[in-house]
Amino acid sequence: MASEGGMAAVQIAAVAARAGIAAGTVYRYFPAKSDLVAALLAEIADSEIGALRRAATGAPGPLSGLSAAITTFAARALRDRRLSSAAIAEPIDAELDTARVAFRKSLAAEFAGRIAAAIAEGRLPQQDVAVAAAGITGLLIEGLIGPLAPDPSGRERDIVQSLTLAALRSLGVADARARGLVVQTAIPSDLAKSAD
Repeated sequence: MASEGGMAAVQIAAVAARAGIAAGTVYRYFPAKSDLVAALLAEIADSEIGALRRAATGAPGPLSGLSAAITTFAARALRDRRLSSAAIAEPIDAELDTARVAFRKSLAAEFAGRIAAAIAEGRLPQQDVAVAAAGITGLLIEGLIGPLAPDPSGRERDIVQSLTLAALRSLGVADARARGLVVQTAIPSDLAKSAD
């Protein structure tokens, strides 16, 4: 429902109807809509962070792992842009903002760990890891789902590659394409079909 209409569409009665259960059953687990949406945001965050970790862990080194994490986030955000926007950017009740901020922080923390590992191996120049990770997170969110993001229709692969290049260049990798960091991880194979 969030993929179709954002968080505003996630109403207890509608969720119950779609699940084929009574609204009272939903209320038993989620006393209020905010509880339901908070659980949804936590599930989305866990799913996305898990995907980043799997992509990065499968890469041969820390810099390619960072590139894979960036690319995976970008490709997945474009694959379900409405849900990504609902989870990260669309206006939401103030009481749920904590869950949304936690998602952003977990993204930045995942990027920070990958950046620190690449620095430790001499693959990136020394830099403030927290600032760099926050910058990468902002670049990706604004470039993919923010109000300034371009229409991705038919350009998904180019957008993912451009944002991955921009992120790596901002971290000090001048030759990311020549090193094969972007070409190798342009669109993860499990997402290529949905991104084409």
